Amino acid sequence: MKILKTIFAILLISISAVSCSSDDKDNTPKFNVENPLATYYTQTGFSTVTNFLNSGDYEFGLVFTPTVKGNIKAITLKLPATNPTVRVTIWDYASKTVLRSETLNVATADVQVTKEISVLALVKDKKYMITMNSNDWYTRSKADKSNAVYPIVAGNITINEYRWLAGTTQTFPTTVSADYNAGDLSFDFQQTE
Repeated sequence: MKILKTIFAILLISISAVSCSSDDKDNTPKFNVENPLATYYTQTGFSTVTNFLNSGDYEFGLVFTPTVKGNIKAITLKLPATNPTVRVTIWDYASKTVLRSETLNVATADVQVTKEISVLALVKDKKYMITMNSNDWYTRSKADKSNAVYPIVAGNITINEYRWLAGTTQTFPTTVSADYNAGDLSFDFQQTE
């Protein structure tokens, strides 16, 4: 009888250990965080950089489409001057409505700032735009000033075009330019499924 109780106790402990260890496993797929900006510049050939300082106020940025479902987790920005209150906007492209507005503090010129934000879920194959409003920026273009060929595929993000509009208001940019990009503005994206 004592042997039977011992065997029963060992079986219970074994079953407990197996069930606990399977509960501890996280089977959620893990995806890398992506930032499409460097790939975008490589793919466009925009390697010539010019600094613009106090050059008039503009709302400008990139139209993009995620090819998978995912989240924006942070905004990244680098400027050739300091600015404690750079407004960054993420837009729904189709409805031209603001999905998120954030203020970034660029405390040091020529140093990238990353601001973590509350997660913004993006829908696969839906168009969005990220813009900033500034009077300081980098302009990147090809040495021969020719147009980039869009769309640009940068991992799980497709860059559709670059847009801009003069002024300080938070207004959806309407002018499209293919021969340059102004502003080192981007975001950290992580696929969720």
